[in-house]
Parts: sequence; C-alpha cells; structure tokens
Amino acid sequence: MNRDRQAIETLRILAVEQIAKAKSGHPGIALGAAPIIHLLYSKIMNISPKHHQWINRDRFVMSAGHGSALLYSVLYLAGYGLGIDDLKEFRQFGSKTPGHPEIHTTPGVDATTGPLGQGIAMAVGMTIAETYLGAKFNRSDLNLFDHRTYVLCGDGDLQEGVAQEAMSLAGHLGLNKLIVLYDSNDIQLDGKVANANSESVSEKLPAMGWNHILVEDGEDLNDLEKAVGQAQLSNKPTIIEVKTIIGRGSSVANTPKAHGSPLPAEEVAKMRAEFGGEPFSVPNEILDFYQESIIEAGETKYESWMKLKEVYAAKYHREAEQLDGMISNDYPVDFMRLLNFEESYSKATRVSGGDILNVLQTVHPGLIGGSADLASSTKVKGIDGDFSKTNRTGRNLNFGVREHSMAAIANGIALHQGLRPFVSGFFVFSDYMKPAIRLSALMDLPVIYVFTHDSIAVGEDGPTHQPVEQLTMLRSIPNMNVIRPADANETLTAWEVALETKTNPVALVLTRQDVPTVTNRKLSAHLKQGAYVLSPERRHLDGIIMASGSEVKLALDAQNRLFEDGIDVRVVSVPSMFLFDRQNEKYRESVLPKQVKARLAIEMSEASHYYKYLGTDGSLMNIKGFGQSSPAGKLIEAMGFYVENVVSVFKEGYKNSQK
Repeated sequence: MNRDRQAIETLRILAVEQIAKAKSGHPGIALGAAPIIHLLYSKIMNISPKHHQWINRDRFVMSAGHGSALLYSVLYLAGYGLGIDDLKEFRQFGSKTPGHPEIHTTPGVDATTGPLGQGIAMAVGMTIAETYLGAKFNRSDLNLFDHRTYVLCGDGDLQEGVAQEAMSLAGHLGLNKLIVLYDSNDIQLDGKVANANSESVSEKLPAMGWNHILVEDGEDLNDLEKAVGQAQLSNKPTIIEVKTIIGRGSSVANTPKAHGSPLPAEEVAKMRAEFGGEPFSVPNEILDFYQESIIEAGETKYESWMKLKEVYAAKYHREAEQLDGMISNDYPVDFMRLLNFEESYSKATRVSGGDILNVLQTVHPGLIGGSADLASSTKVKGIDGDFSKTNRTGRNLNFGVREHSMAAIANGIALHQGLRPFVSGFFVFSDYMKPAIRLSALMDLPVIYVFTHDSIAVGEDGPTHQPVEQLTMLRSIPNMNVIRPADANETLTAWEVALETKTNPVALVLTRQDVPTVTNRKLSAHLKQGAYVLSPERRHLDGIIMASGSEVKLALDAQNRLFEDGIDVRVVSVPSMFLFDRQNEKYRESVLPKQVKARLAIEMSEASHYYKYLGTDGSLMNIKGFGQSSPAGKLIEAMGFYVENVVSVFKEGYKNSQK
C-alpha cells in the first residue's frame, strides 16, 4: 500500500470509528469521498493550519455537511488543533466535533453547513469576495489575493433550489476561482438518485456557464489531480463530477443504508483489523506525511505571503491601510456628520434608508451588496457599477430573483472577511431567505438585511405581499437583531448600529409608505438601547403605549387624545427588542416601570413578542389574520389602526387595570 492509499484508508477508518463510537453519523460519504478530501488537503489547497484565518488561504466548504467525520479526520491529521480525544467525542455534548461542521467549534472549518445546498451558495459568496478584493487591491507586480474556493457536494446539494440559484449566478459572473467537486454516487437516503432526478449534469451545468469535468473512478488520484489542474486554468467555474461508491468497502456499499446509519460494530472492528493498529490509531508515517505536506508547507506559504504584504504596505501604503480596516471590520464612520433629517422630512423609511446607504458607501469601502431584482423599490443598491465579468470592482450585486441564494451568498462574503455585505428584498419574501438568515445568526455573521414594504400598508398588492408573521419569525431567531425604525432619524441610527455590529446579523425593517419625522438625532440615538421613552408623560404616569415603525406616530396621536381625556401616558418607541432585552434591569425599569399596569402595544404585525412587556393587564393591537388587496389607508383603518380605536382599546385596558 503506497503512502497516498494508506492516507486515504486512514481517513476512512478514523471516520467510521468516530461514527461507530457515537452510534450516529453518515459513513457512506466518508468511505466514498475520502480520496477527494485527501487530494485537496495534501496536494491542492494553499492552507496554513497554524494560521487558519489567513485571508489568502484557499477555502474549503463541506457543503455535504453530513460528511463531517471525514472532515474532522483530515483536520486532525493536518494539524488544525484537533486531537484523537476530539474524534472520540464526535457528536457529543460540548465537543469540538459536532454532527455537522460549525465554524466556531472546530478550527479549520470555513463554513457551518448541514442544510444542503447552502454550502455551494456560501462558496459563491466567498469567490465573489476574493474576486472583488483581488481586482481592487492586486497590482501588476504584487498579488495579495489569488486563492480559490473548493466545495465537496453531493446529489442532495444539487437538488436544492438554493444551489441551483447560486450556480446560475456564478456561471453568469464567470467565477473561475470556484471549483466544486461532486461526490456522484447515484444514491441518496430514500433510494437511487434516478428515482428523483433524470437531468444531465454534464449538459445542464455547461448551459449555466460552468465547465463540467467527469472523473469516472473516484479512486484514481491522478485523474482527480488532472481534473483540478484543468479547472484551475479555466475562465469559468468548474464542477468536477467524481463517480464514487457510497459506503465503499462496507457490507452496505452502493445502497441507501450506507447514507445515514453507523456500520455494525463488528464490521468496523474488522475494517480496523485489516488496516492494522488499535482503534483511533494512525501510522507514524501518515502523521509525518501530513506534517510535511500540509503543516510545514503551509507555514512556508503563510510566511511568504506576509513578506509580500509587507512589501505591498511599503509601496502602496494607503491601499494597505484601507485593506487592514476592511479585514478587521473596523472602519469608523462619523454618523453625527453624515446626514441630518429635519422635522419637515416626511418620506418612507425605505427612501431615507436608501439615501443613508448611498452616503455610507462613499465613506465605507467595504460595503457591497444588492437586492433580489428590487433595487428600484427597496432603494438598496451598491455603488461603483454592477459587479460583472467586465467590472470586478463593482459594488452592486445583481442577484436577480434569487432570494434564498442571495442571503446565503452574503453569508459567504461575510465568512471570507474583508467586505461587509448587505442584501435587500420585500419583507414578506424574507420567508424565502429564512434558512440562510438562520445560518447568519448561527455563525455570528454581521450580514445586513434590508427589508422594505414592512406591513399591511403595502396595500393594493394584497395579502401575498403584506407581511404579517415575518417580524415574529425573525425576532424568534437567536442572535438576530431586528430593527424597525419609526422615521428617518431612527433609520440613520439603525444603520449606525448595523455597521457597528460584528457578531450577529441585523435586519432593518422599513416602510413602503411615507412617515413623518417624529424624533431628532439626540432622541433617535437611544435606539441603541432598543426601546426608549420617546414622548414622556406630562404630569403623572397613568399608562404606557409601545409601538415600532410607522405605528409610533399613531401612538403619539393617541397620547395627545388621551391627555385631552385626562389620561396621561408615555409613548415608548420599541425599534429593537433584541437590544432592549440586553439592557440592564435598571434601564428597562426606567422605560417600563413595573407598577404601571395599563399598557398597550401597537404593531401592524402578528406581534406576539410584545406580550413579555405587557404583563397581565396589558393589551395588544396587532394583525390577527391576513390582509387584503386594498388602498393602504382603507385597509389600515379596517384593521383598527386609527386614533379613535387606539384610544378606545387603551381606555378599556386602563379601566381594567384600576380594578
């Protein structure tokens, strides 16, 4: 057995032993795709395990995240800080080796994957980032950015719509630094792939602007290496279809049973006996081989690049300084001098938000993004032209009507580092983006989501386009900051919060309809606390009205009417529950004193998250069903969102609270 073959068998046995010990996992891909992983890590990729955040490293995305045991095996051998004990703790509570790869848990993992298809889309985002940064900062004599992104995917990945969306865009953009290795074994969990798919990958992908290369025997390292070399020379993205056998060498090879169930313990023991050594042991010659081919070689590559960067900084000082700020995501903006919205300003927050973004992009070089074919409506568009085959420094990404992949691509851009992605669409279609938004939050990625047309005030387009439950959905995602500003000033502060955020996604939820300016810059700065007293009681605090977005003006009007009737309330603007819930008890008590029982929350959404602020005596004015096609004003009134009704509902609650 030669060294390469011995290394491949080492990866296989370590993977199935992890799965067997955990009594959980997916041995099929580990046994079938081990040669692909061995080749990439030992001979192809420019990586440095000691510097696994090096920005010019090649990226690897295990889009088929269920192949995690195989990935952990190679990361252990490659010196990424995993130990044998970590492999033994595969899929256990608190381990470094979770069931699917997670970026903050396992050193060397470049993307959290598991939901199929999203890894491909994130890889597209990474490739966009590399392409843009290379075009912006590389010079004829000095190339700082020249890395590639590699993906391992399976049949399931390619069946996902998000992957098809992203691959279509990648082909259109000619992202030649993207190489996808397709573990083509013709089997999936429920049976043969042919039961669900009959399309020709070899014809479909070239029609989408990709190269397709077929490797007929996934065990042939020479053919694999030639295919990768051919892909590296192309001016298109490439998919290398590698024919493999799922569960190769096992009793369930080439059957669906190999996909997601551990092999019998006695079969794993037999495989180990044939390989030699104790369970979880690795031959010294294999450890030495990986030490030399990956760890030592990676250190040399990293040091050479750092010297190159020093030369670059000396010759191109301004560019190097700008790049360092972009990589660290630390590019300060003086928001107090950025824009000022006077009291007379009365436009939709989507309009003011677009104006703010346009100015921000002139002072923040890392901002890049676009919309799902809705820039004219959401007012969100990148500057410097469209990113394209002929303009690699354009900062506007024309995603087309591809919401799911748009969000996943933004995750990839954020994962790459160096750029700050923003994406935009109609709020109701955040449903299409939910799986990728969830991964943004899980990975602590500061992606900025700009959602407009935020309520039933969309009007004539009807209930298909009128968000109702979307605020509740996004607020329910852990680590997700949802901000619904009341006016232009709060929108400006919301953008400030978004740019200052480094460890979670932020959603700005903006209106279609015009709204008056109800705050000033001093007041709106309190948005950073999530909720604040916008208009205090005048004499004695009888109650509290809470609202967000366009309903804040309605709350203020109701406050005035109630005061005329002898009831003195304060109005609390609640743009971000995420931020408010993170304030200390003293601050929260100052805004919502416990002794005040008469409370009303107003929001043109499902709005159930307000109950935690309302207590037992509070009331909620919300949307309890879907909307209708109607002029916005008529519909809003029909749903009860007018001053007289707010006053009536509050008075009823106030009366009950006095009993």
